[in-house]
Amino acid sequence: MNIILFDDDTREKLLPLTYTKPVGMLRLGVLTIKEKWEKFFSAKVSFITQDYLSDKFPINIEDSNFVINASILPSFHICKLIEQLQENEALLKDGDLVAALLNRQQFDNLIHNEDINELAGFEIGDTPLLRITQLSDIFSLNAKAIENDFDLLTKNRESMPVPSYAKAIGREKVFIEEGADLSACIINATDGPVYIGKNAKILDGCLIRGPFVLGDHSVLKMGAKIYGGTSIGPHCKVGGEVSNVVFQGFSNKGHDGYLGNAVIGEWCNLGAATNNSNLKNNYSEVKLWDYSSRSFAKTGLQFCGLIMADHSKAGINTMFNTGTVVGVGCNVYGAGYQKNFIPSFSWGGPDSSYKTHRIDKVIETANLVMQRRDQQLDQTDVDILKHVFDQSSEYRGWERQRSS
Repeated sequence: MNIILFDDDTREKLLPLTYTKPVGMLRLGVLTIKEKWEKFFSAKVSFITQDYLSDKFPINIEDSNFVINASILPSFHICKLIEQLQENEALLKDGDLVAALLNRQQFDNLIHNEDINELAGFEIGDTPLLRITQLSDIFSLNAKAIENDFDLLTKNRESMPVPSYAKAIGREKVFIEEGADLSACIINATDGPVYIGKNAKILDGCLIRGPFVLGDHSVLKMGAKIYGGTSIGPHCKVGGEVSNVVFQGFSNKGHDGYLGNAVIGEWCNLGAATNNSNLKNNYSEVKLWDYSSRSFAKTGLQFCGLIMADHSKAGINTMFNTGTVVGVGCNVYGAGYQKNFIPSFSWGGPDSSYKTHRIDKVIETANLVMQRRDQQLDQTDVDILKHVFDQSSEYRGWERQRSS
């Protein structure tokens, strides 16, 4: 099978996380959405995404192509329906395209905005779908995504043993990959599974409740307190108190401080004693900045903390208010609560006016940070950051004020 994940209008609602990647590269549970589809179908997966992202995330077109909405997470039921599609047929959910099977000619016409043969659409009715349609869905759906990925990855496999000096409650729901290193810690999987990735490390005194994921090569620092619904992607270092948070990967929260109901992008760093609020003092519904409406929108949630996009940093003792969105390439610091919406490439904090984080400085820092993880910031990555810098300038109001 050749699978192509396409970004629909949901992509704009998932900004700023999708400024630097297609929707299908977002992580929920253990795996990214792309990796989930690859596992379910043992298939190659590519993307229809924004033009400026296409060099890094190219499309692969073959004679027969399953085109699938990238905001949908695979399940046994939906995959069975997709497998039954014939050429020129599509699955719909409340009128929205879920998946279609197109041949090469149809796909070429689609890309060039030419007419394609009318698709035969089939509504999937009450078939349950796990789908992300707003930023808060990433942490809200994460516990379920962990359970699904755990079953997918561990079926008919045997876990590495829990060391004698570690305590595991609900051992049958704890899976430890080869090379993982556990010190004296307590893992409780009675409320959901716990997955420890390859060469991951859990240091002394950690307290962990499932559902929980520690990705490949990631480190849980000494004395960390981890509550359920938390996924720590690959190559992260995390400490302090964490509850229902998704770290996309390659990011650090290495010290004490609370983080709850949050999503942290790649190549981020939270300084010591950084905290976020996830509950308003009046217990009312939390609003988040919505790029599609260019305003704060209701989430339907009482608990909602921080959304931080790639390559952003927070200094020590940084405080994030309930329902805060931080863009790409930001460097925030200072006493007091940060603003609830911080545009991409902002520099500063509440005790001083924000200014623009120069793109050359962002690239310089990103290069140094990635080298520490033996990764390379190539020209494609630089071009993406430059494009996002230009595209996001409309939200940095101080630039217009100074130019006038």
